[in-house]
Amino acid sequence: MADMTLQDISEKIKDIDFGMLSTRTTGDAVASRPMSNNGEVDYDGDSYFFCHESTRMVSDIQGDPHVGLTFTGKKGLLGKPPVFIAIVGMAELIQDKARFAEHWVKDLERWFEQGIDTPGLVLIKVRAERIHYWDGEDEGELIP
Repeated sequence: MADMTLQDISEKIKDIDFGMLSTRTTGDAVASRPMSNNGEVDYDGDSYFFCHESTRMVSDIQGDPHVGLTFTGKKGLLGKPPVFIAIVGMAELIQDKARFAEHWVKDLERWFEQGIDTPGLVLIKVRAERIHYWDGEDEGELIP
């Protein structure tokens, strides 16, 4: 099979709601947390996640912006393994309400009751530097 393009990766990610965001902690350990993809279906190499500024994840990113994202798809047809996507990138912390509004979806109010006006709200942007994928027996890597 031909190597996947960024558009192919976008098509795979759109059906995966949750992924794991990994950061490096102050003790040089790796910590991972589930994060919602927030309906970002037109993946272009940037991922966006909302959280509270008081979280350990935010302080981890302030100390070291290198992060990892992993996504696992649903089981394939006829027992085929699901797609696995691993992204290595740089995180940026955004505290701009106009940027919040660009990525906000109504379902987020479950966690952030005041919407984009939630005190301490932070948008994490992860710009991919390398994407590795495994799709059945096909695997590859791309640099967006």
